[in-house]
Amino acid sequence: MDRKDLLGIKDLSKEEILELLDIAKEMKKILNGEKYSQILKGKTVVTIFFEPSTRTRLSFEMAAKYLGAHYGNIEVATSSVAKGESLIDTIRTVEMMKADVIITRHNMSGAPHLMAKYTDASIINAGDGINEHPTQALLDMMTIREKKKSFEGLKVAIIGDIMHSRVARSNIWGLKKMGAEVRVAGPSTLMPPQIEKMGVKAYYNVEEAIKDADVVMGLRIQLERQKSGLFPSIDEYREYFGINKERMKLAKADAILMHPGPINRNIEVTSEAANAEYSVIEEQVTNGVAVRMALLKILCERRN
Repeated sequence: MDRKDLLGIKDLSKEEILELLDIAKEMKKILNGEKYSQILKGKTVVTIFFEPSTRTRLSFEMAAKYLGAHYGNIEVATSSVAKGESLIDTIRTVEMMKADVIITRHNMSGAPHLMAKYTDASIINAGDGINEHPTQALLDMMTIREKKKSFEGLKVAIIGDIMHSRVARSNIWGLKKMGAEVRVAGPSTLMPPQIEKMGVKAYYNVEEAIKDADVVMGLRIQLERQKSGLFPSIDEYREYFGINKERMKLAKADAILMHPGPINRNIEVTSEAANAEYSVIEEQVTNGVAVRMALLKILCERRN
């Protein structure tokens, strides 16, 4: 991988994805061991999140610190952004403070791509609008690879709010590149028009999508991005599209259950299913730190 930024999975090759996953496997050894390394000694990593985040922002912070980097975080609500400073001026200011890597989440699709044009620092897209969330897809793929060894021929069912999910888009791009069959299911009002042009199979019956799947991935209902009226009620969504133990029985006997978090328990996924032996939701969180450690290592080594 020889690129300045990580802006999306769509742009990565299969070989680049495999390289990232291989290095993440090595980073996980550090994570499970002393949780300390000097790999990023002398490097500075900064996060700027224009949307709320727990897992992604904190895992980047921990990844940077575990590898020995200096770390800073800009709280947008109390920064000059709140005074009207432009996105480009903010990024240029952070670069002038000698940041090597800037990690950003923004509610507008394409914002990280704009930032990357105006700075020599490496930009990592931690989620932009409804476009992509590349590091989430990478940690999902790492988790699948650990459990299934290979992606070729796997049936992956992604269930929920496909329309507004950047996680779904990044996973579709990544899993298709790796040779998996991707199915998507959700209410018709939460399914993008012509979604099958992305090479996926679309279902409006969750049981059909889950049947014989190797991987079942639930998605969060993104009420903050939706207009009202896209489905009648939370109760109806749970009834027709919620993932529960009965529906998981339709998947293969060794299927795994995933969710990017945070989970709206007993809506998208029942607590019983989320806590079952086939759930790898907590392992995804750990792998998120390992993947972000790998990405910081690759980008900082390139800068050297």
